Amino acid sequence: MSIGERIRYFRRYMGITQQSLGDIMGFSQKTADVRINQYEAGGRIPKADVIQAIADFFEVSPNALSVPNIDDCVRVMHTFFALEDIYGLRVSEADGEVCLKIDLKHENEDRKLPEHAAIELYTMMRRWKAEAMKLEKGEISKTLYDEWRYNFPKYDCEDM
Repeated sequence: MSIGERIRYFRRYMGITQQSLGDIMGFSQKTADVRINQYEAGGRIPKADVIQAIADFFEVSPNALSVPNIDDCVRVMHTFFALEDIYGLRVSEADGEVCLKIDLKHENEDRKLPEHAAIELYTMMRRWKAEAMKLEKGEISKTLYDEWRYNFPKYDCEDM
């Protein structure tokens, strides 16, 4: 999924037009909608300051806009493979279902990450599971769950 697709998703979620978002971003009245359309269509990539401004407007983390390209299942699988290499993500089975788990003893051979990276990711995924369980039990609304996800770790209440 491209950054443009994420911008489109949040813009539609907020119920605003391309013109309105472009105006809010301070683009000229004549080109505001064209500029946002170019971002959403992938013809133009917004610079870091524009990404930050759009994220601020949507009240999400800039990371929520800059997700890896996962437009098809093969790309998703290669994202999983990269997570396996880097963080020790492992495919497993629990109760007859395929699941993903983190090998907490995983050592990243290229040492680009700290030794405790697998533990940090594990801790973050436990927080995600906790929030997802709150949603499932009706303790929080989908809106609050989305706010937590799209701003992670800003609203995370437990220490990681």
